[in-house]
Amino acid sequence: MAKPNEADLREQLTPEQYAVTQEAATEAPFNNKYDAWFDEGIYVDVVSGEPLFSSLDKYDAGCGWPSFTKPIEKKSVKRHLDTSHGMYRTEVKSQDAESHLGHVFTDGPIAQGGLRYCINSAALKFVPVAELAAQGYSEYESLFNKE
Repeated sequence: MAKPNEADLREQLTPEQYAVTQEAATEAPFNNKYDAWFDEGIYVDVVSGEPLFSSLDKYDAGCGWPSFTKPIEKKSVKRHLDTSHGMYRTEVKSQDAESHLGHVFTDGPIAQGGLRYCINSAALKFVPVAELAAQGYSEYESLFNKE
């Protein structure tokens, strides 16, 4: 999917979603939609709908933002060096729409690979398991089959 133009994005997104995804802003910690959200489903890019993360890989890192051990598919996120605010961090963006998502750090659970994808809720839309097929994400239903 092609990234919408700026005017369409400003209509489609809330001011906070626009600031986060298009201007690399950061939402407030502990005061965002998905930090303490642990329902089963997938998280997609609020701009493009591209599948990014699964609730199966989400954990409470205590940092105030949704944290994941890995993306659904490695290719769904791109990494970039971020030297803003006098720090060296690795920014993550969605592959298709190039939405700023957050950052990835190396202080995640060791048993799951040691990474912590610290993601802004404002960059995400949650799709519950029961709605995957209806919203066009049926290929991800198998992630949640417990058989």
